[in-house]
Amino acid sequence: MARLQWRMNSDPLMKLNNKVVAITGGFGNLGLAVAQAAVAQGAKVALIDRAPVPASGTPEGAFLLGGVNLASFDEARDAIGKITSALGGLSALVNIAGTFRWETLEQGSLDTWDFLHAVNLKTAVAASKAALPQLLAAAGGGRIVNIGAAAAAKAGAGMGPYAASKAGVARLTEALSEEVKDRGMTVNAVLPSTIDTPQNRAEMPDADFSRWVAPEAIADVIVFLLSDEARAITGASIPVAGRA
Repeated sequence: MARLQWRMNSDPLMKLNNKVVAITGGFGNLGLAVAQAAVAQGAKVALIDRAPVPASGTPEGAFLLGGVNLASFDEARDAIGKITSALGGLSALVNIAGTFRWETLEQGSLDTWDFLHAVNLKTAVAASKAALPQLLAAAGGGRIVNIGAAAAAKAGAGMGPYAASKAGVARLTEALSEEVKDRGMTVNAVLPSTIDTPQNRAEMPDADFSRWVAPEAIADVIVFLLSDEARAITGASIPVAGRA
């Protein structure tokens, strides 16, 4: 269920003053960090996720859509339609929906390649295509920020399906930025290394967590890319790797 009691903000110093930002994978650690950072800069946010709507932890006034399969264009288009109707338009899209699997080719399954392609790449393609009409009409120029991965530049053992899907996100970013760059819209990507989340700490308890990048640090870069300050940046894939 959506909560629509947002507070309109008129502070011109806020980077996202009254912009409408849709965030896929919005109920995860990074999605919530981006939502909080965007709200702090004056945005109205909509969170979309395959997971059910959480009982708590989302920003006050956020528009929440759970149970959405963003690999389906029809469901992505329906979600974007609900957001634009509820919030009066769409200014930006942040494609965070994604997941990770470590699996060698020898011991693994081709199903893993299909799964990661669908979750990491196809969701970004479908959501971007669904949002394009609104973003191209957005006042001041629409924005898309995709979440790639530092690992996509060079894949280690067991990283093939994940790195391949994230490399696809980089190529999507480049191609779409060229497609829309003369229409006032920007498309960029950020490339995190290991993100400091409770899940990653549990899976890698012996790692040096201080070297990982915090979700809040990634969120700050994303907010910058969504803002007018980044209007001259498009087609970029920006490493956000902490001290990895």
